[in-house]
Amino acid sequence: MIRFRLKELMADKGFEENRRVTLDEVAKATGVHRTTLSKIANQKGYNTTTDILDKLCEFFEVDVGEVAQYVGEDDQGVTGEQ
Repeated sequence: MIRFRLKELMADKGFEENRRVTLDEVAKATGVHRTTLSKIANQKGYNTTTDILDKLCEFFEVDVGEVAQYVGEDDQGVTGEQ
C-alpha cells in the first residue's frame, strides 16, 4: 500500500518556517482542491494522480519518495489471517 506523508510534510514545513501550514494554504499554492488534499492526508489507501504528486513535490521542495512511500502489509500490522 502507498502511504502519503502530507501531514508530516506540512508539520515539517511549519516547524522550519516557525508557523502553521494549513490545507487551505497548500490548496491555494498548488491548485489542488482542499477536499482532495484532505483525502490524501486522511484516507487510508487513497488513490491520486502523478500530476498532484508533482505539485506537492514542487510545493514542499522534496522528491516523490518523501510525499509517498510504500508500506508493506507487515508494516501495517496485517497478519493475512481472516
